[in-house]
Amino acid sequence: MKNVLKVLTTSVAAASLMTALLTGCNGKDTSPGASTAAAAAGTTAASKGAEPAKEVGFPKSLTYWVSLNPNVAATMKNYNEIAAYKEMEKITGTKVDFQHPPVGQELDQFNLMLASGKLPDVIEFGWAGAAKGPDSLIKDKQILRLNELIEQNAPNLSKVLAENPEFRKLVTTDEGNIYVMPFLLGDPILAVVNGPVLRKDWLDKLGLAVPKTLAEWETVLTAFRDKDPNGNGEKDEIPYLFSIADMDFNHLFVGAWGIGSDFYNDNGTIKYGPVEPQFKEFLATMAKWYKEGLIDQDYATTDGKLKDAKVTNNQLGALSAYPGSGISRYTSLTQVNTPGFKLVGAPYPGLQAGDKVMGQYTMPFTGIGAAITTSAKNPAEIVKWLDYKYGEEGHMLFNFGIEGESYKMENGYPKYTDLIMNNPDKLPVTQAMAKYFLASFNGPMVQDKRYIEQYFTMPEQREAQQVWSQADHSKEMPLVTLTADESSKTSSIMNDVKTYRDEMINKFIMGTEPIDNFDKFVDTIKGMGIDEAIKVRQAALDRFNQRQ
Repeated sequence: MKNVLKVLTTSVAAASLMTALLTGCNGKDTSPGASTAAAAAGTTAASKGAEPAKEVGFPKSLTYWVSLNPNVAATMKNYNEIAAYKEMEKITGTKVDFQHPPVGQELDQFNLMLASGKLPDVIEFGWAGAAKGPDSLIKDKQILRLNELIEQNAPNLSKVLAENPEFRKLVTTDEGNIYVMPFLLGDPILAVVNGPVLRKDWLDKLGLAVPKTLAEWETVLTAFRDKDPNGNGEKDEIPYLFSIADMDFNHLFVGAWGIGSDFYNDNGTIKYGPVEPQFKEFLATMAKWYKEGLIDQDYATTDGKLKDAKVTNNQLGALSAYPGSGISRYTSLTQVNTPGFKLVGAPYPGLQAGDKVMGQYTMPFTGIGAAITTSAKNPAEIVKWLDYKYGEEGHMLFNFGIEGESYKMENGYPKYTDLIMNNPDKLPVTQAMAKYFLASFNGPMVQDKRYIEQYFTMPEQREAQQVWSQADHSKEMPLVTLTADESSKTSSIMNDVKTYRDEMINKFIMGTEPIDNFDKFVDTIKGMGIDEAIKVRQAALDRFNQRQ
């Protein structure tokens, strides 16, 4: 991971020198914007003894299917309006027809598109959600194997992968195929973005420290319930908002028993948390908390809007949250009516003090990336166009936007301007960012840690991220790939298992199903075929571990 940071945070002067050297060595590019784009894209890794790449220009046009990010949709109709893409068109001369599926229908539209055979040139997608794995899609002649195309036409990405073998392993399938120009996290700080938070002002009022164990959490939540921390004289406090989705994402509380709520990697062995004996202990604890009023009695029907209302109405004491949409947003919304409102990130609690337990973690490659379809008539040119984002110039453009507008260089550091951080039109930071660049969401690029260093404007955000980063990430599942046969065998199994699991978790916690029936719950899941699903994922993990 350190290598890619070294490559992508070089000084402007060094980048300019490299640009001049590459241009001199590789001749001129006749496409528009050659003086900047060709240099940034480069053409070969000659210093490593590679064969000279075949010269290609940028495509004149291409069609590009991609989900419309909500922060973009708030102010724009499509990605053509993003400043970075406008600038890229000036540099490369490539006109892009962005095609955005209706919001909320992305997966359905993706499947319909593949079934129709009418494919755009590029599909940017979270490929882990595809019904068929990338190897099958390549065999079915829907998307292209990109290995050779990248070697010949993507020197910037080639350099990133060569200097970061862990990246190459993650983006390569079991059959040795690279299938996308990937979205990559350029630093571990970008991998931890969610965790438990509590009302710091309530803790201070009650003379309580941030809890570190389950027992300390129970003490804190009991005090939130009984001691009127919001000071209104009513018992309307909601100590903790439980969520199955949050539990699956960050392993909060369930991780204290050394298990996950789904598949997890226990030192090379795949396990499914809900059928492990420790899951019964987790459920028993949550059921006890629910019965005692420490968990929101309406958690199962609390959506995003209702959660917002519970926080801003000075009722909710603890929840899972993001630094931006949680800590920062709730602070700005709530301090208007509750001036002392303050949130604090808490460590993932263990059974004993000092336990290091599972927490939220995102792998450097999650499957998001731009694949080139078999409909593309000029894949080499498209690869070169996509590779622009992995070079120094493209990296700066898509992480920071337009120099002098959205950022300024200060002592070699790209600092966002007030156009982003204090938008004159009162746009939230994420929406202001989305008008200029992709760093606040994703795309075929390497995300720069200097984006998030500035996005975390509050010390509470930075401190929370540091605390959450201390969790154990060794049991996180890498992005394994299933064969078409494996997917067909287990997709229906897991759909049924998850539906039943979610239903029974709620019943156990709410007390409508006695914990004594846990063994029946396990037997039912095993009867649905969970052992087959575990076996398939074990084989996929073994293949992943054998990748070079």
